[in-house]
Amino acid sequence: MTTELPDVERRARNLAAVEAAFRGVSNADAAEQTAQYTDDAVLELPYTAPPKRVEGRDAALEYLTNAFKVFKMRLTITEVHACVDPDELVVEFVSDGLVSTTGKSYANQYINVFRFRDGQICFQREFFNPNAASAALVAD
Repeated sequence: MTTELPDVERRARNLAAVEAAFRGVSNADAAEQTAQYTDDAVLELPYTAPPKRVEGRDAALEYLTNAFKVFKMRLTITEVHACVDPDELVVEFVSDGLVSTTGKSYANQYINVFRFRDGQICFQREFFNPNAASAALVAD
């Protein structure tokens, strides 16, 4: 018989998965980040041009590996909003880093909606300021 964790413990476990994924971002290590994802995880980026929907951990690994060739950044969580469903969190955070192709600094603010299954990220929708990203990607 399996016993489901109390909501407070599920939320803590889920936040720990986000924090571990963010360590992967800070290390520019897509494998470290996606180790926190389910095999069928979905990553949605509605503010990229064009908007992207990346389906599956392997596809996310490929996408993020390429992204980390350009973006080197550290992420800092500024707010965590618990949802009614303990397997959903809304996380606000900021980035501070560099774009390798232009040498420009990159800082942005984000809001992500995360959903979890068994302590792993199964869904991530990322909202950020596309103007900040575009400006950092364009060489002077």
